[in-house]
Amino acid sequence: QVQLVESGGGEVQAGGSLRLSCAASGRTLSSTRMGWFRQAPGKEREFVATIMWSSGRTLYADSVKNRFTISIDNAKNAVYLQMNSLKPEDTAVYYCAAAPPGSKFDYWGQGTQVTVSS
Repeated sequence: QVQLVESGGGEVQAGGSLRLSCAASGRTLSSTRMGWFRQAPGKEREFVATIMWSSGRTLYADSVKNRFTISIDNAKNAVYLQMNSLKPEDTAVYYCAAAPPGSKFDYWGQGTQVTVSS
């Protein structure tokens, strides 16, 4: 089992920045793939970014590439999403997720709201 708790959401003007945090606990995370997803009102949940806990290898959705950065703090068992140059279309509930080795994203946090005003 993996427990995930997100924080850091809020409201910001277009062009601003926010940093989301995800505190992870539970099973060994060293071989886990961590991810951030988001869901806007009336839309399906979509992939934002992933990172391998062991290697730090990252992958981003085209819509956030060069604006968002996913990172890990091993000492704190935390995953972060630094979001810069925010746009109104980034408004969504953001979710942290964990995928154990060989599995899909089975563990999810409760989500944190990000609102970007124009």
